[in-house]
Amino acid sequence: MNDYMKEDIRCVKTGLRQSIKRMRSELDPAVKQSMDGLITDSFLNSTSYTRSDVILTYVSTGIEVNTETIITAALTDGKRVACPRCIDGTREMDFYFIESLDELKPRTFGVREPEADPGRIYDFTGRPICIVPGLSFDRWGYRLGYGKGYYDRFLSRYNGWTVGLCYSACVQYKLPHGRFDRPVDRLITEKYLRLCNDIRPRNGRIRSN
Repeated sequence: MNDYMKEDIRCVKTGLRQSIKRMRSELDPAVKQSMDGLITDSFLNSTSYTRSDVILTYVSTGIEVNTETIITAALTDGKRVACPRCIDGTREMDFYFIESLDELKPRTFGVREPEADPGRIYDFTGRPICIVPGLSFDRWGYRLGYGKGYYDRFLSRYNGWTVGLCYSACVQYKLPHGRFDRPVDRLITEKYLRLCNDIRPRNGRIRSN
């Protein structure tokens, strides 16, 4: 990919981020709460969740699909829950297991993070599923993140299942992405659960779901 194409993609992504952030910030609180509930219920009733014993999840901010209920439910169900903590001076992050939402404290970019306890670091074992944040996703599971690259770097060394939570109005038909971008396996909105790895291009053809 040449420098002009890279710059064009960056401009497109910047414009999309701005418009989707604006859309989300203007959501009626009651409507957002209702959609969050539907998405949460769909995730907690999915086979991806029930078959997993480790839940890796972002800690939601105001414009994101709320993950607090998922964290609390997973802990109640006896699953191990880990949340990300950014490594100072880098664009890397590690996940650390928590036992309560009270253990999360505001830190990088004002996002709540767990303590960096070496005894609680996620070691890539178990049957994990990772809830990947995104402002937008497309039908093939590719996502529009916040542009910092933390999750891209983590996912490059993670081999478990992934899921994206998103409002249907923020889903695009096709997002610009690079060849090293990793799409999520599942996409859940307030209207549907999509198995993205069943419809991705294979041998140049698209499979329908």
